[in-house]
Amino acid sequence: MFTGIIEALGKVKQVEINGSNRIFWIAAPLAHHLKVDQSVAHNGVCLTVEAVDGTAYQVTAVQETLEKTNLGTWQQGTPVNLERSLLPTSRLDGHFVQGHVDTTGSCQAIEDKGGSYEITFTFPTAFAELVIEKGSICVNGVSLTAFGVTESSFKVAVIPFTWQHTNLQYLQVDDAVNLEFDLLGKYILRRVQLYDKELST
Repeated sequence: MFTGIIEALGKVKQVEINGSNRIFWIAAPLAHHLKVDQSVAHNGVCLTVEAVDGTAYQVTAVQETLEKTNLGTWQQGTPVNLERSLLPTSRLDGHFVQGHVDTTGSCQAIEDKGGSYEITFTFPTAFAELVIEKGSICVNGVSLTAFGVTESSFKVAVIPFTWQHTNLQYLQVDDAVNLEFDLLGKYILRRVQLYDKELST
């Protein structure tokens, strides 16, 4: 479990292909704090640390992950948002994030507001019920608040600190981003769907 509050900005050091999987070595300032078998969110994707070597560590993304996230586009030098798993004693400064990406979205516009940045994203309409005005959403592992919501798009406002300390600063129009919708919203929607099904039978 994570919070969507990014701890560090890492960088892809090496990419290896192993069958349908991709093995990544990530250079990161928090690498020396990691141990094998720990969970770390990478652009919002929960991956297991497999090896640690000084200032870098190794993780593997399987085919399912590569197909449903933007990890398949990673190459040497790609900046990556990193967050270690939540401790029971930690403050929940963002929102509950599982590290299980639901789908990818696309960056449609980036506007400098002279003190903040406003970014517009589009997403598949199949997930429209999970994006609400002023609701929480996780974009590339960053906990943000959605506004200007339509059936297939939403906007977020990014403060300078978040802009400077995450890979949102490197976004360009048409870039794919990982999206994880609010966990509580998904459970509520599922219950409503089952209830509607019960009424119809």
